[in-house]
Amino acid sequence: MKKVQMQTINQKIAVDYLKFFYPPLRHEITQLSVQDNFAGIMQATVNYLKNLLQESKISIIAHHIKLMDLIYKKGNSYVRTMIENIFVRSFESFKKHAKIQHWKLLYQYMPVSFQIIYNEQQKQDQMYFGK
Repeated sequence: MKKVQMQTINQKIAVDYLKFFYPPLRHEITQLSVQDNFAGIMQATVNYLKNLLQESKISIIAHHIKLMDLIYKKGNSYVRTMIENIFVRSFESFKKHAKIQHWKLLYQYMPVSFQIIYNEQQKQDQMYFGK
């Protein structure tokens, strides 16, 4: 049996996935995609997850992080960069606003690829900003 290669996910395909993964955001994602605002779409997903964090819906957030990792793994360089610089970068804010046990759970459920990126970002922030 022949192995089928999954195509690289570009910005347009990523938008379609995100509309499917985030039904409550479908209208907002559609509006932002018409404006070619992928960064805005990434920020909308982050805002949605922050609202879930306030409601302590950790397992739902962990599920959405794993879905974003699926896009990240097959994403082209632009999609990957946006996920790193907006989505993964937001984890520091999650850490600050979450209860300690919730953050530990989220980090534990986080895909290894995102843990590595997050830890690299923390090291760079420490080096450049002393944070």
